[in-house]
Amino acid sequence: MFREQPHDKSYNWDYNRNNRDTDQETQTNFYCSERQAFSMKYIDLHIHSTFSDGTFTPSELAACAAEKGLCAFALTDHDTAEGLSEASRAAAGFCLEFIPGIELSAAYQGRDIHILGLGIHPEQKDFARLLKSFQDSREARNEEMAGRLRSLEGFDITLQKLRETYKSSVLTRAHFGRWLFEQHYTSSVSEAFARYIGEGCPCFVPKKLTAPEKAIGVILASGGIPVLAHPFLYHMSEPELRILLLSLKEMGLKGLEAIHSSNMGNDEQRLKRLARSLELGISGGSDFHGKNKPLIQLGSGKGNLRVPYEVWEKLQAFTLPLPSALPPKTDIFLTRT
Repeated sequence: MFREQPHDKSYNWDYNRNNRDTDQETQTNFYCSERQAFSMKYIDLHIHSTFSDGTFTPSELAACAAEKGLCAFALTDHDTAEGLSEASRAAAGFCLEFIPGIELSAAYQGRDIHILGLGIHPEQKDFARLLKSFQDSREARNEEMAGRLRSLEGFDITLQKLRETYKSSVLTRAHFGRWLFEQHYTSSVSEAFARYIGEGCPCFVPKKLTAPEKAIGVILASGGIPVLAHPFLYHMSEPELRILLLSLKEMGLKGLEAIHSSNMGNDEQRLKRLARSLELGISGGSDFHGKNKPLIQLGSGKGNLRVPYEVWEKLQAFTLPLPSALPPKTDIFLTRT
């Protein structure tokens, strides 16, 4: 069981295997060679931290990935790259390969679809500009949601109180739900969503979503690989999903997430067949959120998820040279109805 003290020496299993009086570099090299020799070649390409709606910090995620025996992981927070630097440093300390990523929300025919960007370089100018727009939009949405909870429901809630409660987090609806539960306004986080802040509820404020071609374009321009996340969660028929994927492929999509914690029965095999038929790569990840999704574990999902390292190796083969220009500039956001 993962313990939330990532800097405790108990995580660094070279301390437990030897107590040699060596300098830090020698000890780190020994640790890395031991991990490379004995580690299983499994990875997780879909993980969230406290910088979006997860409950583990990026450093805690690296420690957990090491404890789980993974050899690589990607941090894919929603609409933000703020946790990538911390995750990269922490991963290096555990001799894990780190894949910088993101999960962008986009609008498609009235649906909220998610595009993963794997192997991104977020310092790229247009990418950074889009993320700044997402941050500004999220702040405005949070302020409006808190205002509705005060005026419509009489709850004593402000963004300042949320920030004081969740100091290291980027505020999301998950934090609103947790706060309402912890302040005894609801009997559970689920009730908070069902009665107040879920879609269609009185205090729900819709996201402003980017167009999918913009999301895919900035991922490509940053050197990343765009992948459609958890395809079966959009509740489309297979013909509808095929049409979506063909449309996104024309925009530059390189893969789909065939391995995911939400899969049931033969879903993984169906998605892999669909990817082959469309000449798309496959990706896979747990979609780990920590305590916000307690049934899902990092690296193993609900217990039977495994993503071999070769999935990442093959997916990288779908990377093309950086485009010379982004798609024509359009309004960044589309408002979801």
